[in-house]
Amino acid sequence: MGEAKPEAPRALEAMARALERLLARNERLSSEPEPEGKQRGLAAFRGARQPSISIARYLERIYRYTCCSPSCFVVGFVYVDRMVHKDPGSLVVPLNVHRIVLTSVMVASKVLDDLHYNNAFFARVGGVSNAELNRLEMELLSLLDFGVMVSSRVFESYCLHMEKELVLQWSCPEDRRSYL
Repeated sequence: MGEAKPEAPRALEAMARALERLLARNERLSSEPEPEGKQRGLAAFRGARQPSISIARYLERIYRYTCCSPSCFVVGFVYVDRMVHKDPGSLVVPLNVHRIVLTSVMVASKVLDDLHYNNAFFARVGGVSNAELNRLEMELLSLLDFGVMVSSRVFESYCLHMEKELVLQWSCPEDRRSYL
């Protein structure tokens, strides 16, 4: 008999839900595609095509293979929010969300976890090249002005925000799903 797969932490589900709501909002706001060439800000995270894996499954994959603590996903979401506010002209869209998430969680794991995998391993898990992930890490750090520390007060407020995302999921009839 095989072992039961450990249940993913609620932080992953909350982050996925928050990002899905952000993507839905941004889809209504999105305009013309950004120009090709040397891209900075969130445009640097843009992929050539949308990955076929959902954001929820992608987060589960990162969690399963990298063994990041659940706190990394909360802090990763803080980084996403900070980047969006730093570069308000750019939107989190299906072409960039996976790379943004991968990079944010990887940096959070370096900040929070005593033991973490290197960029090459995260790149393999995330489906990007090591060189691309190195470049994305520098772009993220630049957008954050290398401000990667998150106070306990900010961490708690984001935990509450993410918990509300889960509550919203149950309050919207079209989003209800059975856990039986």
